[in-house]
Amino acid sequence: MFDSVLVANRGEIAVRVIRTLRRLGVRSVAVHSGADADSPHVRAADTAVLLGPDHGPGAASSAESYLHIERIVEAARRSGAQAVHPGYGFLAENAGFALACAEAGLVFIGPSPSSISLMGDKIHAKAAVQAAGVPVVPGSEGDALDDAQLLDAARAIGLPVLLKPSAGGGGKGMRLVRDAEALPEEIAAARREARTSFGDDTLLVERWIDRPRHIEIQLLADTHGNAVHLGERECSLQRRHQKLIEEAPSVLLTPDIRAAMGEAAVRAARACDYAGAGTVEFIVPSSDPSSYFFMEMNTRLQVEHPVTELAVTADGARLDLVEQQLRVAAGEALAFGQETVAFQGHAIEARICAEDPTRGFLPTGGRVLLLREPGGEGIRVDSGLAPGVVVSSSYDPMLSKIIAHGPDRATALRRLRAALAETRILGVTTNAGYLRRLLSQPDVVAGRLDTGLVERRPELTLATTTDDPADSSTSPVDNLADLVLVAAALARQRALAPAPDPEGWSDPFAQPSGWRTGGQPAWTRHQLRFPGGEPTAVAVRPVQAPDRLAGPDRSQDASRYEVQVREGAPFTARAVVDGEQLRLTVHGVTHSFTQATDNAVQWLSIDGDSWAVHPHDPLEQLALGAAGAGAAALNAPMPGTVTVVKAAVGDSVTKGQPLLILEAMKMEHVITAPYDGTLEQLRVAAGGTVAMDELLAVITPTEEAS
Repeated sequence: MFDSVLVANRGEIAVRVIRTLRRLGVRSVAVHSGADADSPHVRAADTAVLLGPDHGPGAASSAESYLHIERIVEAARRSGAQAVHPGYGFLAENAGFALACAEAGLVFIGPSPSSISLMGDKIHAKAAVQAAGVPVVPGSEGDALDDAQLLDAARAIGLPVLLKPSAGGGGKGMRLVRDAEALPEEIAAARREARTSFGDDTLLVERWIDRPRHIEIQLLADTHGNAVHLGERECSLQRRHQKLIEEAPSVLLTPDIRAAMGEAAVRAARACDYAGAGTVEFIVPSSDPSSYFFMEMNTRLQVEHPVTELAVTADGARLDLVEQQLRVAAGEALAFGQETVAFQGHAIEARICAEDPTRGFLPTGGRVLLLREPGGEGIRVDSGLAPGVVVSSSYDPMLSKIIAHGPDRATALRRLRAALAETRILGVTTNAGYLRRLLSQPDVVAGRLDTGLVERRPELTLATTTDDPADSSTSPVDNLADLVLVAAALARQRALAPAPDPEGWSDPFAQPSGWRTGGQPAWTRHQLRFPGGEPTAVAVRPVQAPDRLAGPDRSQDASRYEVQVREGAPFTARAVVDGEQLRLTVHGVTHSFTQATDNAVQWLSIDGDSWAVHPHDPLEQLALGAAGAGAAALNAPMPGTVTVVKAAVGDSVTKGQPLLILEAMKMEHVITAPYDGTLEQLRVAAGGTVAMDELLAVITPTEEAS
């Protein structure tokens, strides 16, 4: 076994690898960008090395730091590391990196450069496994097809088709095309994303199988000729070809089909002389799971490997796949055979990502103000988060993973839903609440899955109710968004109001609503909004205690308020603040929020969902004043980088016309004109970075559009 290993990654996977190294008594070395100097993976390691200068031009503060092969190899040399674990993402499937490690006398904890090269090229990988008797999806043939050849191949295969980058995976750059007229534009977009993500814009095209299931087989192989599979993982719950939920085993497969797919995966591994941990991914028709097709092989550890670790045993013991990688890289033979591998219970994983389901899953970011991660029986959390950590648009949006294990699928599902409801991440909007709702859907509960199910259920993106029992027909607040606004308004009201003295008296002139003689206190009107939303008026005033009460007894009503949302009927609400918890009672039902503030922004969380509630400042509208009445402000829907600007100030634009392209976390978002008009203001340039909700441009409508 090695004495010291460098982990060439960041976030939750680096923390995960370091955990195994520590258990095995192996010294861990972390590398980091300037922006990650105080991140959890740096704190967890025995030694940490900065990848490059920490100031001035070329400062190591972004994703590029983790792609700098020479600096990583030098960090390993300086720290005395014997081996390098690449994690996943970044350089994990880069044959050049594996070769550079070998040339520097470092052991690369993964397959050989030749295996990575072969399986990393989807075109050649398909040919290799097909020759080994593994069924493949019908698609284009040949290297480096130009746009015209891709168009011809798509027409020959027949629409719908799937465009895929040859050089990478993870769903990046993949495009499902159903309309022949859209093919040229989709090819251009797929090439652009592939070039950005992988540095290679080579594409292939494959037949699209409607309502397929995505099932993958986990492999382990050593350098002594031994190879085993560890059963399957069901990865069919996806959005935009990105996995959201993974589980093991799949309810679709029979023992015979599982064995056949496992044997096919082993043949694929032998076709490239594979050693280490890897995954062979298959596309499987729901109607006929015996007709499975090879999609690709991932020559690394997978994000979803914990579900296999929790659900699969070998020789009666659960496996640590990172430990197995280390032992294989150190030259050891596998200590078990295929006959000893078995499933024990069921495991399900949810990926917590920095994205906003209510805004089309756009990437988010920010500083973690408060963090509460779940625990309990059968729950495991692999996390790269800590209070104070800044989530940047430079990196992949995945923040952590919550994995639940149980004796059966129903128990694992129930435990995972409960764990997601316990999750509190304030300061960064995440998808935790959305995933909890997804796992409650009847089709998911019944195991009726396919890769398009998520896209068919857009209503899940918006939290409309809490888990608290309430009759919405009689409640004065009929949706969760308004309930959140009420909670935020009362939190602000309580923060503004002076605390009573020990006798229960407070200065009436210091009340935020002012003071009136002989009557109820005046209303305080709060104008609040969610990011990208319109302001909502919430009026609040304290409920005056009865005159018969005096001294400390008057404080019994200090938490009660009269509230009016918009122009609705006033109602009474009670708000009790206990540190980070705000308990809001409306119509006899109490809702418990977790809260934090960041300057003027009030963050609230309940049942896994979180909201950033902003005060609305009418002065912000002055930015539109020079553009005339009816002008539209186009604000950044996500933090990111402006990659392309397609218009200039003074241009006439038409509704839907692309104006600029934002990129964050390897995702592109096109900003379009909301109507016909004139581009009056343009506040950004190509290459510049923008914050969430930052003003990008102002459009004045034409007379007809107005």
